[in-house]
Amino acid sequence: MATPMIEILNGPNLNLLGQRQPEIYGHETLDDVARACGQLAQELGLQTQCRQSNHEGALVDMIHDARLAAQGIIINPAAYTHTSIAILDALNTFEGPVIEVHISNIHKREAFRHHSYVSTRADAVIAGCGTQGYLLALRHMALLLG
Repeated sequence: MATPMIEILNGPNLNLLGQRQPEIYGHETLDDVARACGQLAQELGLQTQCRQSNHEGALVDMIHDARLAAQGIIINPAAYTHTSIAILDALNTFEGPVIEVHISNIHKREAFRHHSYVSTRADAVIAGCGTQGYLLALRHMALLLG
């Protein structure tokens, strides 16, 4: 039996993780997150692929690709959380579990960040746990796929 693949998708500005607003997002980089997820995935009997784009259409394409290659998606859509029906529509075409992750607690921030289009598709939402949220999501994904 093949090792389940989990796509970890990241939206705009997360390429600057560790540099941009470290008081909100911390000092870890997206490479640090990818490394930690890869290590935990091995322990859980999963494999991961971490990708990031600042472009909505590219994220939609990544979700479409995941339909053919992945058993689960962990997504931090960043600002597209609050604006992208296109990402929601793409996620609705994916048959496996979807977990939405936010590094900060979006409910303690500006009012416009309180609404998430992605949450209507997500099987779970993790917010406010820093980059550890990705690891929590991976552990939960293992349970959902188990």
